[in-house]
Amino acid sequence: MMQEQIQTKLRCALQGANLPFTEQEPLAAHTTFKIGGPAAFWCAPQDEEQLQHTLALCRSTGVRVYLLGNGSNTLFSDEGFDGAVVDLRGLTPAVTENPKKETVLLTAGAGMTLGRLCAEAQQRGLSGLEFACGIPGTVGGAVYMNAGAYGGELKDVIEQVTFLDDNLIQRTLPASELQMGYRTSVFEKNPSWCILSAAVRLQKGNAAEILARMQEYLERRKAKQPLEWPSAGSTFKRPQGAFAGRLIEDCGLRGFTVGGAQISEKHGGFVINKGGATCADVVALTDEVKRIVQEKTGFVLEREIRVVK
Repeated sequence: MMQEQIQTKLRCALQGANLPFTEQEPLAAHTTFKIGGPAAFWCAPQDEEQLQHTLALCRSTGVRVYLLGNGSNTLFSDEGFDGAVVDLRGLTPAVTENPKKETVLLTAGAGMTLGRLCAEAQQRGLSGLEFACGIPGTVGGAVYMNAGAYGGELKDVIEQVTFLDDNLIQRTLPASELQMGYRTSVFEKNPSWCILSAAVRLQKGNAAEILARMQEYLERRKAKQPLEWPSAGSTFKRPQGAFAGRLIEDCGLRGFTVGGAQISEKHGGFVINKGGATCADVVALTDEVKRIVQEKTGFVLEREIRVVK
């Protein structure tokens, strides 16, 4: 439990700087899983200056910080987060375009949704991001975990990323230094670094053809994934040589339920919130699934979703 003296100090500092925040904010309202207790502080900076000031005040008062995008890959504890959750969705400056012969560099703020960036690219007749059009996260979150789908990954198109380092100094790293691999990047290894924006290099193409590919991917998602239920997307990382969803289904675990959490009957790779699910339900369910899959197949599953306590 955060000491009252520290809580008062941060409250007064944020109020004095006229920075947007609330207290005891229910985190279930800010994640796609619809699970999670309250955050001691919920900070919602609307630009990079407010963000830098907010992070500086949190650090000076000794309050721990969790950086959140669209909340599409995060499972918060039922007890909530005893610190400051910083909402990065306010970082959505206009997309900038920098043409380079046959390619174009698009730069977007970390808080912009991938869906919006994909739409911006399509409207400009730029190809390369179609695979990402149905991924529910933000640009920052997608870079953080090297999000991917349908054979594409962010690392295929990323050019550079601008961020605040541990000392809140703005830096830019080229793609070659981002250490992007399967669902990982240099930012996952340095979670205190705060992504501000990312630039992607896209190919000039035909807007109608790009839209058709995007619509095809969206239809495939709708047909195969339980989009009608709260979830955090793919629950487990893909083990080498297999698919997590297929392994789970082969073990007869479709529909397996703990409390309000259930393995989707539509797709074994998804845990869904059937109503009233808790973080404890999801953790217990995924732990049991991991145990059964390893026992029956020998494959060791690893959670892709981030459990935050």
